[in-house]
Amino acid sequence: MKNLLTVLVLAAAMSVQAECKMGTVDMLKLVRNHSSYDSNKTLLAETQKDYQKKIDRMKEEIDSIQEEGKKLSEKLRNPMLAEAAKKKTEKEMADVQTKYINAQQRFRSEAMRSEQELADLEARLLKATTEDLQGKIKEFAEQNGYDLIVNVTACPYASEKLDVTLAVLKVMGVEGDKVKEFGDESK
Repeated sequence: MKNLLTVLVLAAAMSVQAECKMGTVDMLKLVRNHSSYDSNKTLLAETQKDYQKKIDRMKEEIDSIQEEGKKLSEKLRNPMLAEAAKKKTEKEMADVQTKYINAQQRFRSEAMRSEQELADLEARLLKATTEDLQGKIKEFAEQNGYDLIVNVTACPYASEKLDVTLAVLKVMGVEGDKVKEFGDESK
């Protein structure tokens, strides 16, 4: 909301002083058509898959410890178990419970760490893409005499005549028939 207010105030001030050449872009479309989009998407998917494998191995370890605990529990229910064996099994059971709790804590920590690292990676990739796109938009604006270009999603309304997304895509090297739309994974 703050950005929108700033844009509106700036646009109003500029239009009062002189004729202002303004345009809008669809940043989502620009991101989707950026040269790094597919490789970033692949990197994120592979990273997530690697994290999931590690989490799955940890889950298997927890399941194995739990199974070990069940066997010891069954052994303790045996009325024929000698007192010395019972005490030994109870100690083993306590050790397994500690091992189980520790494994669960490691599992939760690893899951949270993996999620955070994945989110950080995605943010870094998006930031790099956005910075590159801002440079392309600036290049386009300077070459074509634009005073202001805003993301169309920041405006409650903008005439389609102001949309310069396709022109910016050309600056990026993406021609009309190669433009990727959302949900279109075939191009």
